[in-house]
Amino acid sequence: MASDLIRIDDPADPRIAGLVSIRERDLTGRHGLFIAEGTVVLRMLATADGAGQGIRAEAILLLENRVEGVAAILADFPASVPVYVASAAVFDAIAGFNMHRGVLALGSRDQAPRMEELVGGLPEKSLVLAACGISNHDNMGSMFRNAAAFGVDAVLMDETSCDPMYRKAIRVSVGSVLSVPFVREGSVTALVGRLQAEGFAIWGLSPRGETDLHDIPPAPRTALLVGTEGEGLPQHIMSSIRTARIRQKPGLDSLNVATATGIALHQVAMINGHI
Repeated sequence: MASDLIRIDDPADPRIAGLVSIRERDLTGRHGLFIAEGTVVLRMLATADGAGQGIRAEAILLLENRVEGVAAILADFPASVPVYVASAAVFDAIAGFNMHRGVLALGSRDQAPRMEELVGGLPEKSLVLAACGISNHDNMGSMFRNAAAFGVDAVLMDETSCDPMYRKAIRVSVGSVLSVPFVREGSVTALVGRLQAEGFAIWGLSPRGETDLHDIPPAPRTALLVGTEGEGLPQHIMSSIRTARIRQKPGLDSLNVATATGIALHQVAMINGHI
């Protein structure tokens, strides 16, 4: 086990301050910290801790009847990580709402790579998911889940995209945000330029795309670029790269960006031998 269990009977105990009122903290920011929620995400955090990506667990809080069920996961954390246990009433008072999952962890991410470092370090055969202006945390989490499923080497986001370390994004991704290398930095123009400089074949996904998704040719380095949920990719970006579309029946403007990303990544990963 990570450490001996520590009983918490007072929701105001300063030792669990980082886990108090998690919804309110979602809005005010955590300054480099994040919340991992649920058993599956806790397992992903245990794998990420010590994997060299600057992600580590700071504390774990469990509902008392969940301890036995996650004992094997706790054993994968360093002994220095405190494990707190509370009754249902105290647990809910700490979280600020009814937390039926009964599993919370506080984590931190430092040493985050810069865009140049991450892209420059990718292997010669690489698949990248790039995004600009993604503002919905559910979509962000789903995109990371897709990225993990289809062998994406890195997720690159411009500075206008939402933070994937937000609690809901991590939860929807089932912890994939903690396993797929990513960076959120700069403009989409700079992002595209960096990928082009590294020899990536960049395909912008859009209902107005010029090429059918199934006609994208294989390439050692491929990047799939998706845009904001409403307006899609900016026109000046569309005109600077090749574009692809997912064939669909007429009458609907477009697919949800997370759904479209899953379909497109599956196709691109297949043709390039990533899955």
